[in-house]
Amino acid sequence: MPMEHRDRERVPLAGQVTGEVMVYQPVVIRDISHGGAQIETPFPLQLDSLHDFRLALGPRSVVVKARIAHCHVEQLTESSALFRTGVEFIEPSEHVREAIAAFVAALRAANAAAAIVDAEYADGV
Repeated sequence: MPMEHRDRERVPLAGQVTGEVMVYQPVVIRDISHGGAQIETPFPLQLDSLHDFRLALGPRSVVVKARIAHCHVEQLTESSALFRTGVEFIEPSEHVREAIAAFVAALRAANAAAAIVDAEYADGV
């Protein structure tokens, strides 16, 4: 008789029971706003499905629940596919809202500064 390694007995199932597993996969974030983001993945995401996204926003990292608003094939080759997906943040906590707002504000300031430098450089030519 084989030695049992479990503390509790497992019960066989008469019918089919299904479940899901949440697995974090890397995504490329193309743009972000207070309300959502546009991402790229090598796999499609089901419309209206809900997912937890871990976002690395500079020095801060947050997890936010988001709904898949749209998903389409961006690029297709013989060996791979690239999907562009729009996600809508769903009821982010105050901590998450503040982190996203600070990150978006920092990006806007950096983009504005870069535009000014480019404009001055172009005028000086």
